[in-house]
Amino acid sequence: MAVKDIEFRKDGPKYKFHVARDELFIDLNLYQFGYEKCSPMHSYGPARRNHFLFHYILRGKGTLDTSGNTWHLGPGQGFLLCPEQISSYQADFDDPWFYVWVEFDGLKARECMTLAGLSEQQPVYTSISPQNNSIADHMLAIVDGADHSFIRLVGLGMLLMDEIMETSKTKVVMERRKMRDFYMKEALNFIESNYQRDISVEEIADRSGLNRSYFSRLFKETFGQSPQQFLITYRMNKASELLKNTKMPIHEVGKQVGYENQLHFSRAFKNTLDMSPREYRDRNMVHPVSQ
Repeated sequence: MAVKDIEFRKDGPKYKFHVARDELFIDLNLYQFGYEKCSPMHSYGPARRNHFLFHYILRGKGTLDTSGNTWHLGPGQGFLLCPEQISSYQADFDDPWFYVWVEFDGLKARECMTLAGLSEQQPVYTSISPQNNSIADHMLAIVDGADHSFIRLVGLGMLLMDEIMETSKTKVVMERRKMRDFYMKEALNFIESNYQRDISVEEIADRSGLNRSYFSRLFKETFGQSPQQFLITYRMNKASELLKNTKMPIHEVGKQVGYENQLHFSRAFKNTLDMSPREYRDRNMVHPVSQ
């Protein structure tokens, strides 16, 4: 169903809603989608979302409140709600909005939204061509294709992601080097936030949105060592700081950097710094441990 077929039908349905079938695709997963002709001052929230949620306004007006800001939006604009972001939105009193929406997630979701220039701080989508209805057409194709196979729906979802990236006024233009920096920054952020637990290279690659082999090659080209070796080195650097600056028992230091087994920790530490954790502490501790 195209926009022109639905937008001005006064006798058409005011609300349409679908929950996607229980399938899982790694790159992109659709959860719910629909459209709604809102009543005056109809509101939702404040609420926290588990996945990305993108609304596109077919006609009418409304406001979005999130991240401490208020946006006044109208036809041809959209807004993105990010996972764990608290937000609320409300239809205008005189000209309530009619929007179509899709809830989605997956490894490519954050990358696609980032390349479109959309984020928690900048949630508003505006097309580079105000007369372009392609976003609405793609979204309505998903809503009206609820009975299609899930593979087809995901394919439609991919087309929507591409269209958002290509038509967004805030589109981020990246050269190959900048794309590599984007992936590696995602990897480093993930390592920094999760090195205390037993994470794997596969998990880091997943967070970056890449398969393991390509991610490992890109990582080594950038940092000169494999992701696994980098992770070990990062953990041992953190461990050395704890050994120097705290009186924490060695087995607890190991746990703080992701090693439940003290023997495994000591072996990794010695392989990296050419001395045992105890030798390192004896040589470098700022305030020697009382024995």
